[in-house]
Amino acid sequence: MASYGVGAAAYGVKDSGFGTFLLLFYNQVVGVPAATVGLVIMAALIIDAFVDPTVGFFSDRTRTRWGRRHPWMYGAALPIMLGWIMLWNPPQASEQVILGWLFAVAVLVRSAVSAYEVPSQALAAELSGDYDERTRIMAYRYLFGWAGGLLMLVGAYVWFLAPTSDYPNGLLNRAGYSGFALAGALFMGVTILTSALGTHKEIPNLPKPPAVRQSLGDNFREMRQTVKNRAFAILMLAGLFAYTSQGISYAMTNYLYTYVWGFCGFNFVWLSISLFGGVAIAFVAAPRIGAAGSKPRGAAAAALLGMVIGTSPYWLRLAGLFPAVGSAIALPLLFGIAAAGTACGVTAYILGASMLADVVEDSEVTTGRRSEGVFFSGGFFIQKCTSGIGIFLGGLILTAAHFPAKAVPGQVPVAVLDRLTLIYAGCYALLACLAAFFYARFPFGRAEHALRMERLTGTAVIDPASPAPTV
Repeated sequence: MASYGVGAAAYGVKDSGFGTFLLLFYNQVVGVPAATVGLVIMAALIIDAFVDPTVGFFSDRTRTRWGRRHPWMYGAALPIMLGWIMLWNPPQASEQVILGWLFAVAVLVRSAVSAYEVPSQALAAELSGDYDERTRIMAYRYLFGWAGGLLMLVGAYVWFLAPTSDYPNGLLNRAGYSGFALAGALFMGVTILTSALGTHKEIPNLPKPPAVRQSLGDNFREMRQTVKNRAFAILMLAGLFAYTSQGISYAMTNYLYTYVWGFCGFNFVWLSISLFGGVAIAFVAAPRIGAAGSKPRGAAAAALLGMVIGTSPYWLRLAGLFPAVGSAIALPLLFGIAAAGTACGVTAYILGASMLADVVEDSEVTTGRRSEGVFFSGGFFIQKCTSGIGIFLGGLILTAAHFPAKAVPGQVPVAVLDRLTLIYAGCYALLACLAAFFYARFPFGRAEHALRMERLTGTAVIDPASPAPTV
């Protein structure tokens, strides 16, 4: 499980970079309007909409001595590394050239990440058919994914983008992003290869469905039939709203904590540690919640609770009830709220990912095909909305709040900060409520999964939570 999960650290680095720094870098450092940056990043999702299912589809049909997934995983490492370095080193050119560079390189990075992540995520449904063990597998994936992203955040705040005499706000130091890019590229390459090598020995134990020769038209008709699965559609809607709310949070993190809460320097390190504390809680809690009750209801409740906790400082601030910036209690309170909100949010993501693995057998009963790659490509595309739609909406929020370019902490008008927090908290709350609505409507649980596995394997699946039969 650890070998499998460690590969997600690469996506964590990509996600934290895109979500936390990319908008700030191209807007406040390079000087491109925030709304335009958000629009370009979201436009790249159009390409992802074709790349992700294509990777998933052909990954399902790959037949080599290294299995279906591992050739893709090994081959993705170098393109990811090169694209990541290019993303943070745009040319000194006109705004139009910079935007073209951003679009092209963002597509390159996300397509290369898809070539790794889609096959890697598809392994979750292949490594185990056990209803509860899948939640534990996904918990490892999210633990390492968040660990990788937060490790790069700490590295950015402590080393690469730390305050200097020339740049009291180190986040505006363009030279620091070059070191950030190189370190991230190396880290992603190492974790991807570590995961691929660490799971290589499982290849003989993975499902080996027979290869069927078909025309290209037949292939796409089969793919359309597969993704019509109702449970899959509901889960994708839940994920769309859940990950978009996370994307807004990522995109606004540096703006909110720097300009609203007055963070600088090492405060961001403590914030990162607090966030990882929340992830560690979710790592323990999510499998237990899934084993003790309903995954859909657990995910819905976690999404709602995370929203209430996560937005509470902003509502309290607008009401004049939150401790003043700089007071002794303000920072510890913000760190505690960040940890608790993250624990709830990540719990919902883990349970949702586990439910997606359960959809595989539901589809197999209906279609007679195992299509892990296709389903997880859809799930991965939804996750990319974090850095697509989320950044786009973040740019719109900054524009609607009339947030100034090259803003100096402590000098932004209070009225602007009030508008920023009100719009942000309102959007986050609406998206989280929609996510909870769809999570709660996922159509099956443990009993249905056990019946499907019995039908597919011809063996009764004993549910340890069920009472013993009476004689």
